Amino acid sequence: MIDKLDAALRFHQEALNLRARRQEVLSANIANVDTPHYKARDFDFAASLSQAVERGRQAGSVALALTAGRHLAGQAVPAAAGELAYRVPAQASIDGNTVEMDLERVAFADNAVHYESSLTVLGGQIRTLLAAVQQ
Repeated sequence: MIDKLDAALRFHQEALNLRARRQEVLSANIANVDTPHYKARDFDFAASLSQAVERGRQAGSVALALTAGRHLAGQAVPAAAGELAYRVPAQASIDGNTVEMDLERVAFADNAVHYESSLTVLGGQIRTLLAAVQQ
């Protein structure tokens, strides 16, 4: 039963983790807009999410040792990293900085909206599961 609940919520867990990670990367880009020679970074969210979900399905994850009869079995899945890549600017700055504020603002807002929508969907799924358990 717990395995099925974990599998049902794993996708949203991975998506929220990657959205939070991307928000940190975009925030760092915005914070360093005036730093000379700073290179803007980002990662491909869709590719990272599919890798994270696929990695979760693989049996190669680490299993927890059960040292007592009342312990629950569990598996640890390595955290999704989201490989960072450097952005290629449309117009390079004279000081070598590659942060384009318009692009960063749009990406930041888009990521925030997707993060909020994932939270809303996840909350709906949890409410549905609770309603099913209570009946």
